[in-house]
Amino acid sequence: MRAGWLPKLLLSPSVILVLVCVYGYIMFTVYLSFTASTMMPAYEWSGTASYQRLFRLANWNVSVGNLAVFATLYILVTLVLGLLFAILIDQQIQAEGLFRSIFLYPMAISFIVTGTAWKWLLDPGIGLEHTMRQIGWESFSFGWIKQADMAIYCVVIAAVWQTTGFVMALFLAGLRGIDGEQISAARVDGARPWQIYQRIIIPQLGPVFVSAFVILAHMAIKSYDLIIALTNGGPGRATWLPSVFMYQYSFTRNEMSVGAASAVLMLAAIGVVVLPYLVNEMRKVKHG
Repeated sequence: MRAGWLPKLLLSPSVILVLVCVYGYIMFTVYLSFTASTMMPAYEWSGTASYQRLFRLANWNVSVGNLAVFATLYILVTLVLGLLFAILIDQQIQAEGLFRSIFLYPMAISFIVTGTAWKWLLDPGIGLEHTMRQIGWESFSFGWIKQADMAIYCVVIAAVWQTTGFVMALFLAGLRGIDGEQISAARVDGARPWQIYQRIIIPQLGPVFVSAFVILAHMAIKSYDLIIALTNGGPGRATWLPSVFMYQYSFTRNEMSVGAASAVLMLAAIGVVVLPYLVNEMRKVKHG
């Protein structure tokens, strides 16, 4: 009896904290989204008025459009580069451990540090453009971070740099788990390397693709600190994402109910991506 209750007793404070500070505040945010809260929470029920106002706001539509561009490019480019780097490192190259460490190093850095570093690098006044002109390339120009129609791609570049190494590690683990006998048999039959990857290796990496997609998608939806450090949402609203919109309307523009509504929609979007994956994994565990 003591052996059964002791683990539960030790875990109970953490469980209570999670229930209150995570799920409790999620439910509180959902409730606020159906009120008329402004600077401070208000508890009078107002129905779906906040959601109706949210969908009419140009800033929300801009944020969702930016998220579509950012998430699409971020996920696709990271998956492709991660797979290519994993394939290259899987060729039994020398100093493999060194290359793995180099590629994984950015993931150990916080997004604030990444955003700040890339802000300096991409700033025309002190970064890449300035350096190139200093060494004699006077016509070189790279001012995307200052251009409203190009700034979102700077965010994509920084985000891809941050997480490509992590995705590479996932694919590398998947590659090392593939049965070598199938590959050897294909080589004996005269299959070319690209045919082996196309018909044998990549199809078996399906679960890794799904896992990487889920991780990248939820990171794209909740991205905030990288945006703030790199562009602060600018120029103008050029790099606003729903997370930036939520913060601005909740704590800067004093429209807490609208900010809460945007947070609820972000949570729903993450749920659409993550929950099917979790359900599928639980079924696998259940059926052995």
